[in-house]
Amino acid sequence: MNHLQPVNPGNTAQLAEHLRRRALSGNRLIVGLAGPPGAGKSTIAEGLRRHLGRECAIVPMDGFHLANAIIEGTELRERKGAIDTFDVGGYLSLLARLRLNEEDVIYAPTYRRGLEEPIAASIAVPRLTEIVITEGNYLLAGDGPWARVRSYLDEAWFVELPSETRISRLIQRHVDSGMEPAAAEAWAKGPDEANAKYVESTKASADLIITCP
Repeated sequence: MNHLQPVNPGNTAQLAEHLRRRALSGNRLIVGLAGPPGAGKSTIAEGLRRHLGRECAIVPMDGFHLANAIIEGTELRERKGAIDTFDVGGYLSLLARLRLNEEDVIYAPTYRRGLEEPIAASIAVPRLTEIVITEGNYLLAGDGPWARVRSYLDEAWFVELPSETRISRLIQRHVDSGMEPAAAEAWAKGPDEANAKYVESTKASADLIITCP
């Protein structure tokens, strides 16, 4: 695929077929979906999995959020979701295991919205899984150990969405998770938007841009 080629998210069937062809080499394919909060990364990942079926697993970076018990009472709590509120070492270790693919099953964590906590060992990735999609904000970050994430990805795609639509979705997501509307708007336009601006600055490292309407 061409570098920075704009792709409509409605073409998930075409994108899935591209991944299926690449996986024919017999080696596990690891694809990263990066993008700002609320851009639609999880939706694209699920669309790909619908087309790929059992040969595909989704492993979200959000499973490596630091638990609330760790950040409560610290300044990190006021900007949960920022790059330094994740266990990057744990995420890199998982990516390394997924790349080696020497275990019968690798168990990965997920993140439970509403509970707002990571849940350990809640995603099973069997050895025969041909395609692993990992999605999250900071997959293309070049700072410190985050720069090593890119080396584990066969392809890295960036998902973008007009900011007005993205912020509106984030506000609704926070309300659905139990926030009061005013607090949800403040968080979406405050910490979330600060993170989004950082993530946007990493876009040039992507192989493909998926532009959502």
